[in-house]
Amino acid sequence: MQKQKPFRLITIPVSHYCEKVRWTLDILKLPYVEEPHMPPFYRFATTKVGGESVPVLVTEDQVLTDSTDILKYLDSIAPDDAKLYPVDSQQLQEVEKLEELFDKKLAVAVRDWAYFYIVDNSQIIKSKWTHDVPFFEKLLFPVFYPIMRSGVKNKYHINEESAAQAYAQIESIFAKVNGLLADGRNYLVGDKISAADITFASLAAPILQPPQHPINSDSEELPAEMLSKMKKIQETAAGKFVLNLYKNWR
Repeated sequence: MQKQKPFRLITIPVSHYCEKVRWTLDILKLPYVEEPHMPPFYRFATTKVGGESVPVLVTEDQVLTDSTDILKYLDSIAPDDAKLYPVDSQQLQEVEKLEELFDKKLAVAVRDWAYFYIVDNSQIIKSKWTHDVPFFEKLLFPVFYPIMRSGVKNKYHINEESAAQAYAQIESIFAKVNGLLADGRNYLVGDKISAADITFASLAAPILQPPQHPINSDSEELPAEMLSKMKKIQETAAGKFVLNLYKNWR
């Protein structure tokens, strides 16, 4: 493959959607420079290039603002033996269907469930939001945290009822993946790692806390009830599958 200029990847480092893209870039060995920001500062970077949320991938000739669009673009320039989307049409359809389920349902449920437990804890949020961000953003965290905390709660309707619904959604999706894994397969689709595996593992990572995740956090600081629910998910077949993917591929 022709040597290329590194991509620019605008992120909130702890974001599971950003991890999905970062992992894909790493596994395909594509050069990139990550530009990390905390809320709300990432918007200054993304709006300058025509994006809104993160991740945003800036290439030499285009800007991609959706994690799945980014993965498909990266796959299109990857070597034939490293493709993450199957050539077989039926397998491709399965991968795309799973990826959409994980993007639209799992990611949202994991986000809402996690925020219920941690959004009011400024120390936990600071450690997650300010990882590797520019120094001045860290300095301004105390100023912006109360505003962003209120914004998160209102935008995502974070409360005890929504957290319970989110956890039920997580359990339902994990049950579906448990079913896929029941035949002893090593990957969700086909006989090699695909976008479905990376998407599932990345978006489930906040509730599973794999040690190999690049943005590690100290689980001991999390609320006991949250840790208990996390342990339940970690012990499922799907949870163990994700932890193994991180161990072997991350």
